[in-house]
Amino acid sequence: MLKIYLARHGQDKDNASGILNGYRDEPLTELGLEQAKTLAKEIVAAGLHFDAVYSSPLRRAYTTAETITDALGIAKPVVMQDLIERDFGIMTGKATKDITKLCAPDILQADPITYFLSPEGAETFQDLIERGKRVIKEIQEKYKDGNVLLVAHGDFGKMIYAAYYNLDWKSVLLMFHFGNSELLLLSEDSSPEEAHVFKFKQYNH
Repeated sequence: MLKIYLARHGQDKDNASGILNGYRDEPLTELGLEQAKTLAKEIVAAGLHFDAVYSSPLRRAYTTAETITDALGIAKPVVMQDLIERDFGIMTGKATKDITKLCAPDILQADPITYFLSPEGAETFQDLIERGKRVIKEIQEKYKDGNVLLVAHGDFGKMIYAAYYNLDWKSVLLMFHFGNSELLLLSEDSSPEEAHVFKFKQYNH
């Protein structure tokens, strides 16, 4: 049986500053590096092994992925372009605190995040689900069993989860928070409610 593990990157400079990053490519903060190391230690302590690790091309994800592969002593992460974060369109670089002011009423209020739905130039959540299905299909075609780790981002990570379990995107946005360096399990023998493997104290959204 194939088990797909899905991690979100550690805190980056935009996260810490309350800036919407999207395709912006800021490095991890010191806290973000510690979060990545903590996740790697938890993975090692749990005895998890990965047959392959794939990462978004953005360095906040790749550094997190590389921290894990180094801790496990396995091959470096493979960059998968489709794992990149959602294109935030005109909201890229804007302050998170301004989402409601700039995007209401086209928003969805979750805990603790306010999601903007379709500002100019941004991928929609339905777009992300379609991209998530493409990622899952590619992994399932390459691996029939074993464990594969994907290191991605908050918005897109949740839509990979939605795509895998065939869930409505709105329901998933409201269902749980996918925090920095948290790990999800997507598997035939793991229900959606059991997806969180590791949860950590969060310092930002």
